[in-house]
Amino acid sequence: QVQLVESGGGLVQAGGSLRLSCVASGRTFDSYAMGWFRQAPGKEREFVAAISRSGGRMNYAVSVKGRVTISRDNAKNTVYLQMNSLKPEDTAIYYCAATRSYTIMTLDSYDYWGQGTQVTVSS
Repeated sequence: QVQLVESGGGLVQAGGSLRLSCVASGRTFDSYAMGWFRQAPGKEREFVAAISRSGGRMNYAVSVKGRVTISRDNAKNTVYLQMNSLKPEDTAIYYCAATRSYTIMTLDSYDYWGQGTQVTVSS
């Protein structure tokens, strides 16, 4: 069982930056690939970014590529999402998730989810 707790969300103006963090419980963090997803009001949850167990491979959604960086610190059981050049369309609840699967860009692959952190970007 893995418990995930996100933090770092908030209100920011367009063009600004935020760094989200997700801390995982347990001693097997490095056996999970980690992902970030987001869900805007009235829309389905969508993939944002994912990182492999070792941190050597990252994948990004086209909509955020070049503006977002995912990273992890296995010693701290933490995964990060650095978001720059934020746009109003980035407004959503951001969720951290963990998976043992090697299909890390697919929502259904993920077994454990955090409660989410709200990101609001004003124009």
